[in-house]
Amino acid sequence: MSDFDKNESLKGDKKIPFKILFKRIWHYIKPEIWSFIFALLLILVNVGIEAAMPQFIGMIVDQLDVKTGVPSLYYIIWIAMGYFGLSIISYLFYYVQGIVLQKSGQKIIYNLRMEVFEHIESMSQNQLNEMPVGSLVTRVTNYTTSMSDLFTNVLVNLVKNILMVVAVFVMMLIVSWYLALIQLGFLCAVFLISYFFRLIVYRIFKKERQYISEMNAFVNENLSGMKITQIFNQQKRKETEFLVKNENLRKTRYQVILAFGTYRPLLTLLYYGAIVTTFIVGLNSAMSAAVAVEFYLYVSRFFNPVQNIADQLNAIQKANSASERLFNLLDIKPEVLDEPDAIEVDNFEGKIEFRNVWFAYEKENWILKDVSFIIEPKQTVAFVGATGAGKTTILGLIVRNFEIQKGQILIDDIDIKHIKIKSLRRKIGQMLQDVFLFSGTMRDNITLHDNSYTDEQVMQACKYVNADSFINKSEKGLNEMVIERGENFSQGQRQLISFARTVLSEPQVLVLDEATANIDTETEVLIQESLEKMKNIGTMLIVAHRLSTIQKADQIIVLQHGEIIEKGNHQSLLKQKGHYYKLYKLQFADN
Repeated sequence: MSDFDKNESLKGDKKIPFKILFKRIWHYIKPEIWSFIFALLLILVNVGIEAAMPQFIGMIVDQLDVKTGVPSLYYIIWIAMGYFGLSIISYLFYYVQGIVLQKSGQKIIYNLRMEVFEHIESMSQNQLNEMPVGSLVTRVTNYTTSMSDLFTNVLVNLVKNILMVVAVFVMMLIVSWYLALIQLGFLCAVFLISYFFRLIVYRIFKKERQYISEMNAFVNENLSGMKITQIFNQQKRKETEFLVKNENLRKTRYQVILAFGTYRPLLTLLYYGAIVTTFIVGLNSAMSAAVAVEFYLYVSRFFNPVQNIADQLNAIQKANSASERLFNLLDIKPEVLDEPDAIEVDNFEGKIEFRNVWFAYEKENWILKDVSFIIEPKQTVAFVGATGAGKTTILGLIVRNFEIQKGQILIDDIDIKHIKIKSLRRKIGQMLQDVFLFSGTMRDNITLHDNSYTDEQVMQACKYVNADSFINKSEKGLNEMVIERGENFSQGQRQLISFARTVLSEPQVLVLDEATANIDTETEVLIQESLEKMKNIGTMLIVAHRLSTIQKADQIIVLQHGEIIEKGNHQSLLKQKGHYYKLYKLQFADN
């Protein structure tokens, strides 16, 4: 997992050296480099205009100075018109520059956000289980927003302000070299204060982002589990937990406010000190009114960009912290990847073989131990055993949700590691106990927004699995709205929708994990009828605690502590009077 220990997940965010960080950010800037160069050219023109502006004011003041005689009205009008014209050109260039930067910045962020989201999609279930959802959401949304500000505003304006400081200082030297050197002392004080401020703020921002991420993860988890919280009257305890996280964030935000509340007044104090010094020294040296006004305007133009530089360095610190966390996420290598020589498979006969398979979610804590079995094409095979025996794990390994540590898993005598993951999953239909429905229509949930399916095909799939029994009763049929997580449908109805979703994709291997659990008797009858039909589709693998649902299976594999202890069909296993026989007696004791 790159530089990260697998168990650290996102908790082990590490500091990336600035040089490496800049190289990685440059990778995203490079495609838009000409837009940035064009914006910089506009900025150079604007810097020149800004540096020249006080000269126009100085010329007007010089004309108005009584010592020079009667002022020339036409001369003043022409100077004022020149000043106005340059102002319009400057604002026009600022407008064009802003549009160019925003378009380029948004393209960069769009690509970065897509890369982060696709990277999350490529991770294994094991990795995603270790990462708080709230933390992932924060990285995809909040942190990319901080990066957006970096590309659309901060970097180019930082260059602009540095150029402005240099240009204005050169003009100040031309107007009065000894006053300019005095201002240089104030500039050194500003940068010294900004340096220490940056060190302090970086640590605060890092803590702030951590607390925001923790709060988002907490809120996401507790909104999803609000029903349990209310059932067990745990609201007060949850409020207390939230209070701690809220207080941590409040204190950190307060530290940010305190830091800025100290820093900005200090800069303002230095600015006023520079102006006062200018007038005191200027008066003592018999400076003309025009020169005094010019120098005053240059001091303003000098300190404004200096303050902006400090703020932009601050924004860079924010973006630096955000980019570190984004790149830390991108540095986590997906555990399950296509091999370089992986192949596409268009069709599965359906033979599945496990050869001496060992698997553990954590090192040496084996869930499966040397498991071997063969499932012939078109067979229906059931896995039974106590909770934690490894039944669901076997189903997850077949579709490569996880990667095995030892052994081989083969489909049609091809190691599944040599088959492209998309190709493998496309031909294997999965129906799980916990059916997830997305917000949208029933049709959207069955087709998963694949518009290539017609309504006829969708309804045919629904009819095949008996889902039409309740869809036809709905007022809007396939266009019936599904609320978040499908809470407006019963567990059985959600299960039938998942069956229709699977059948529509035309799989050649079917995987059912407790698909008949937690449903009413009437719906179970419909599901049993659906299962009988689906056996004709291809090889079927079933995990079920209800033994009544698997009695007709061609083969039943009994697992205990990650090992196969019995194999056979229903009748042969009953005759053995082993573990399966005991399970059967427990479930049907009354009969």
